[in-house]
Amino acid sequence: MNSEYTVWAPRAHRVELVRNGQRITMSGRPGGWWAAEGVSPIAGDRYGYSLNGGAVRADPRSGYQPDGPEGLSEAVDHDAFGWTDGEWRGLNLAGAVLYELHVGTFSPEGTCAGVSTKLDHLRRLGVTAVEMMPITTFPGSRGWGYDGVGLFAPHRSYGGPNGMKRMVDAAHGAGIGVILDVVYNHLGPAGNYLAEFGPYFSARHRTNWGDAVNLDGPGSDEVRRFLVDNALMWLREYHLDGLRLDAVHALVDDSAFTFLEQLADEVHAAASHEGRPLWLIAESDRNDPRLVRSAREGGYGLDSVWADDWHHAWHAAFTGEANGYYQDFGSLEQLTKALRQAWVYDGEWSEHRQRTHGRPPDGLTGDRFVVSTQNHDQVGNRATGERSSALMSLGRLKVAAGLLLTSPFVPLLFQGEEWGAATPWQYFTDFDDAELAQAVTEGRRSEFSTFGWSVEQVPDPQDPATFERSRLDWSELTKDPHREILDWYRQLIGLRHRLPDLTDRRLERISVHPEPAVGGVVVERPATLVVGLIGPDPATVVVDAGSILAASDPGVRLDGRRLRLPPDSLAVFGRKATAAHHSKSATYQWARVPG
Repeated sequence: MNSEYTVWAPRAHRVELVRNGQRITMSGRPGGWWAAEGVSPIAGDRYGYSLNGGAVRADPRSGYQPDGPEGLSEAVDHDAFGWTDGEWRGLNLAGAVLYELHVGTFSPEGTCAGVSTKLDHLRRLGVTAVEMMPITTFPGSRGWGYDGVGLFAPHRSYGGPNGMKRMVDAAHGAGIGVILDVVYNHLGPAGNYLAEFGPYFSARHRTNWGDAVNLDGPGSDEVRRFLVDNALMWLREYHLDGLRLDAVHALVDDSAFTFLEQLADEVHAAASHEGRPLWLIAESDRNDPRLVRSAREGGYGLDSVWADDWHHAWHAAFTGEANGYYQDFGSLEQLTKALRQAWVYDGEWSEHRQRTHGRPPDGLTGDRFVVSTQNHDQVGNRATGERSSALMSLGRLKVAAGLLLTSPFVPLLFQGEEWGAATPWQYFTDFDDAELAQAVTEGRRSEFSTFGWSVEQVPDPQDPATFERSRLDWSELTKDPHREILDWYRQLIGLRHRLPDLTDRRLERISVHPEPAVGGVVVERPATLVVGLIGPDPATVVVDAGSILAASDPGVRLDGRRLRLPPDSLAVFGRKATAAHHSKSATYQWARVPG
């Protein structure tokens, strides 16, 4: 651990360390830093800082906040933890199957220890890495985590620093990597005192959350150092395998050398030192390939990006929803484009945005995109948090899973998706400030007006029942249709791990052939075909010589070279080695089966 207590407070003229009830005057250092001369941290010390005689605040770099963001910090000795994952060598993102989870609702315990008890389920499912929603300290005991204020401190309700380390250690022992969702574009509104310490925020830029994080103004060098050090801490001290960066489009930065480039440089340097891959996955709504292009190509150097277009294209086509941003989607042709290149809007006019949106992803490989049929945003930002299992038939749900888990991109599952969980996933908070709580509740209801949902449908985020409804019900795994859905997911993921065709990241080796007349689509690779039918009528399609490797419905059958599919069904078809690979302009002969 650090050899002395230090804090960056360039605007202060007096700083005191308050440790274990004792006040110690700190000495100024160059660059706006302060240090407590001759005072070394000891694990378990409770401390904070007083600026100019004001209230005692938590350390901005606090490793643990046992009493929440308003309480004193606790010194943490990261070197004291006994890791057992020395043989872990990381994972290949191109072949990964990611699983997004929220610690508080994933298990009955709602803790990191609870996650550990479910690792065997994830291992048997075929998951290669979990992606944890934010676990940094936030107000109260329940929340999504995107209003965190203690960026270096795992939340107390989840088990604190050691609880998280034990979970990561256990995951690696089970052969499962761990990625953490981090939020650098804003801090939560409650318990956020960073602005008292220094210019962490700047009015030069504005975001949905107010003043932007200061990445390019006076004092921004130390702000960027704060965030980069945070990223490196998670990767080194907690042995994480990567980070998912929340809403990078809100990281407003006019620098010649941007924060994202700096972060990518330092994380990849750390990967070389650690001897294992360390991944940076961005969430962005800009469809900008520069995020994942190398610096040599004029890019930022991140590793992958969430592709919401993929989700929107399949969701609108399968449900018929056309409100909000779904008005930009809904056709089989758009789904075809998403299956081929992840982004639908690559320089096209967006009716929802009322402007041209995106840029072509030319030359990118499939592992540069993370795609999903469900995630915390797309489920939780519905009025009542309905999952796909509540919005469509079992057959259609299984077709969606087939398209996802055979895609050339990196598939991400959302907790409980693999068994068609009936529990909703709703937005919940636990703010003590009644005025703030009311503002959040009213803002949430107002937000849904663009989707045509009435305010009466929107659960109160502050109501503990909203949180309780969002917990997974693990007893569902023993019941139908949940067992049937789980078996299908296991079968698909097993195929993905077994067939090189399904993890081949070269997008030029894939072609997609739609047939709008029947609602059919064929995704073609050299050794496999994925044949899906989205519609109320059975149909047939002529395929190459080969055999059915997996089918979502027992009614799928092969008669010679004619593949018959019931309504809303999918087949993964293995082509014989002698089968000719069709061109992208090839057509498949579909026919509707007479009723």
